[in-house]
Amino acid sequence: MDNTRIYYLAGQYLKKSLSETEQEEFQRLLHDPVHQEALQAVFEEMAGELDMDTVQDKALLPLLERSLNSDRVQHRVRSLPRRSLSWAAASIILLLAAGSYLWTTQKKNTPQAAITTVITPGKQGAILTLADGSQVVLDSLGNGVIAKQKGASIVLTNGQLTYAPDENGSGEIVFNTIATPKGRQFQVTLPDGTQVWLNTASSIRYPTAFAGSERKVEVTGEAYFEVAKNAEMPFRVIVNNKAEIKVLGTHFNVNAYENEKAIATTLLEGSVRVAPYETASGNVILQPGQQAQIAGAPGIKVIEKANIDKAIAWKNGLFYFEGASLAEIMRQLERWYDIEVVYEKGIPDIEFEGEITRDVPLNGLLAMLGKTELHFRIEGRKLIVLQ
Repeated sequence: MDNTRIYYLAGQYLKKSLSETEQEEFQRLLHDPVHQEALQAVFEEMAGELDMDTVQDKALLPLLERSLNSDRVQHRVRSLPRRSLSWAAASIILLLAAGSYLWTTQKKNTPQAAITTVITPGKQGAILTLADGSQVVLDSLGNGVIAKQKGASIVLTNGQLTYAPDENGSGEIVFNTIATPKGRQFQVTLPDGTQVWLNTASSIRYPTAFAGSERKVEVTGEAYFEVAKNAEMPFRVIVNNKAEIKVLGTHFNVNAYENEKAIATTLLEGSVRVAPYETASGNVILQPGQQAQIAGAPGIKVIEKANIDKAIAWKNGLFYFEGASLAEIMRQLERWYDIEVVYEKGIPDIEFEGEITRDVPLNGLLAMLGKTELHFRIEGRKLIVLQ
């Protein structure tokens, strides 16, 4: 039996919607040692929907307890100890800020219908566009040389792309582009040894070999860089043709999604110079822990003590909800789960706390958000936020 069928039966069981035939099938599954590991993995993914108090089948209780207490689930939900809440709700504690809706325990609890549509989380993958315009989908390729460009062999190893110099190359410089669709992220090692992590819905354009007086790449979306040091050849990042970052060797993150309020460069190590691209409106030199923001207005805003954990949470496999608005969270979900978010009656003015791993299926994450009395409906790949 495949995991899709197991997931379906488990979901129907939790909703108490199994037919008589499906109930018999689920009971056989439950008592078959062959499927215990697969069942536990499914219940770990559905952990946000589990309610031990409503389980009537005593044979299922040990399995559910193992699922809730597994290392994977405990790692996934890292709660902040500000209130005594259930493990699922603790990861998304609601801040009752001024001007926010009063989503308090005094409000009558309305049962939330279980969301059974399974939308899986994003994964490793990208599309490589070669110099001649041909494209290679990297999601399912095996290890090895996947293409040759003038001056380099392109090697895929365990989901990471690297460039190996070709001694027989012509020396001509050509450009490649890696783009991650929604629901994908990827890592590439550039020809100079610089490592780049691409978040979902992002891209990087770069030469297959660096030559001349500088190393220049172009990015959109969000990327994290660990730049190989080379004092004689500075590294330049052109961001959306709106900003440029110049470094010698350093670690930094740049977030430049078009639907975010600013292009944000966050420095972790070394130093960088950030400036608007091809304008004379000034520049700033960042120190570790600072963030530069370039928005529509002239000038650059510098955040002295940036939230580093928030800036690179995506690279570390996390959603970071600390101080995030509902709209900000939903933009992240749109990119990672490849969905469209619609607000039925406007956007509730609320903020969250905590963090959760990005390997959670969408319905499991929504079940956790539902503990705060938010309500949702899924239609295809459209997520409707209800009030």
